[in-house]
Parts: sequence; structure tokens; C-alpha cells
Amino acid sequence: MAIAKILYDKDGSLDALKGKTVAVIGYGSQGHAHAQNLRDSGIKVIVAELPGTHNYETAIQHGFKPVSAAEATKQADLLIIVLPDELQAIVYKKEIEPNLKPGKTLGFCHGFNIHFKAIIPPKGVDVIMIAPKGPGHTVRSCFVEGSGVPCLVAIEKDETGHAMQTALAWGIGMGGGRAGILQTTFKEETETDLFGEQAVLCGGLTALVKAGFETLTEAGYQPEIAYFEVMHELLLIIKLMTEGGISYMRYSISNTAEYGDLTRGPMLITAETRKTMKKILADIQSGAFAKEWLDECKNGKPNFTKLYEADKNHPIEVVGGKLRKMFSWMQAKEVPAE
Repeated sequence: MAIAKILYDKDGSLDALKGKTVAVIGYGSQGHAHAQNLRDSGIKVIVAELPGTHNYETAIQHGFKPVSAAEATKQADLLIIVLPDELQAIVYKKEIEPNLKPGKTLGFCHGFNIHFKAIIPPKGVDVIMIAPKGPGHTVRSCFVEGSGVPCLVAIEKDETGHAMQTALAWGIGMGGGRAGILQTTFKEETETDLFGEQAVLCGGLTALVKAGFETLTEAGYQPEIAYFEVMHELLLIIKLMTEGGISYMRYSISNTAEYGDLTRGPMLITAETRKTMKKILADIQSGAFAKEWLDECKNGKPNFTKLYEADKNHPIEVVGGKLRKMFSWMQAKEVPAE
């Protein structure tokens, strides 16, 4: 198995962005972190956002004067596009593409639109990626504390011959070089990121938690007890695994729990489950999932909304919401009202 090459601050510099202007298109979770971190690193940064939105007001509060994506494209040398995947091609076609000149650089934090060709950049424009492996608020808080979040770097088009220098300057400027920047490709980042979300981190995990909760409550156990056993204690297990891997987690739990892990886990993740995982990956690789998602968005997200609302009212969400408000050791979070 090949080991990915990891780059740090010492392997690059901010020189490629000195005297240049960076535009951050979208001031959401990732956008606010990249804009502030790069500005704090001494880079000239402008922000593009829609007037009247919460993100627009937040950008003003953070000391920026937001402009349109079209104006940002005219002014900037590096454009970092951090809009939702389903909006990027729309904004690109309408505002960015008409103002994109040779010598500029398009930057992405996820390869979705480039890899699946929803966005096709013109000749003479570099296309790069810096993808932090953490949410934007963590990217920002770690930077402020003097550390950083590991990132991925990829070069899709190097028309100027300086694409990697620009990408590393971006990654170093937003703090990634402090933690490590792993080299990859747009294809690898996009396909593995989607698979991880769907099969394990989000889709697989939430389905497993709901199924465990339903199994216990249908057997007559109290929903509050079921919540603690299949949802609340996830934090402990995930923390142990991220700090020391699966072996360290097993070392840290009881022998009984470890034996149950080793013998019962494979009963859940069967050959049929693995077959389904391969089908999920195949749909990602072929572009079928990307087409399905973009079509869903074009149609107003009817299936998305139906599924989301059903899970929003699932019993584990209802009992969990009540319990978390009673926890004195944590600050309960709720989805903001739209």
C-alpha cells in the first residue's frame, strides 16, 4: 500500500499569493474560515455573498465588504469557490465564467463539480483544491489557537506552471501546513469523500443508530436508556478511535465489549452489506449519484425533503432533544429555524 506524500509549512510558502487578491465565493462554514485565516496570514482577501443573507451580514461583522461573484472574479487572482455543490455550476455559468481570464486560478474545497464536469474551466485557467478534513469552524478555531486541520491538495489543471505553488500557499495560509497537507487528485478526493459520507460517516452511521434504537425500544426497553446506549456513547468510541485507531479503542473498553465487537460486528457487516457498499461506490464512480442529486435539486428536492422530515421526527430525535436539554455538562444544539 502506497503512503500518501504529506507536505508541511516548510515545503512551501505564501510567496505565490503575495501581492495577489484572493476571492472567497460564499461565506458559509468553509468560506468564513478560509477568508479569515488567509487574511490573518497577510493575504489580501475579498468575499462574494448575496445581500440580505445571514452569511452576508456575518461577513460584514467580520470586517469584509462583500461584493458579487462577478465583481470578485474580475478582481481576484485566486477564486476559492465554497458554495454548496448544487449551486456552484449555476453561479459559475452566470457570474464567474464570463469574467474569467487566462492566468487566474479556480480553487475548490471539494472536487464534485470539476470531476463530474458540471463546471468545465476554460484554457489558461489553473484548477486546484485544498480540502480541509474538518468543518469550517474547526478550521478557524484551530488556526486561531496556533494549530491547523489536515488538508488534501490536488491539481486538476496547471496551465501556468505554478498551480502547486499557489495551492500550497493557500493551504499554508489557512493553517493546513501546520497539520499536514496530503497530495491526492480531484477524482480520488471526490469519490472517496462521497463514499465515506454515504456508506460510513453519515448514511451508514445514522441508519445503524436508528436501527439499534428501534430494536431496543420495540423489545420494550425505555427510549431514554436506548438513546444512551446507541447514540450518546458514540462520542466516547469515536474519540478513542480517532486518537488511537480501532486497536486503541478495543484496548480501552471492557473485555466483554471487545469480545462482542470482534464476534458480533461481522454478523452485521455481512457479504451482502459489502456488496451494497460496492454498489454505492459504483454509482459514485459512474456519476449516477451526482446526476441523481443534481436532478433532485433541479426538481425542488422533493425526495430529499420527504426523507429529511421523516428522520427529523424519528423517536430517537424526539427523545434525544428532550434529554440533551437536561444535560448540565453540555450545551444542547438545535437545527436553526429557517
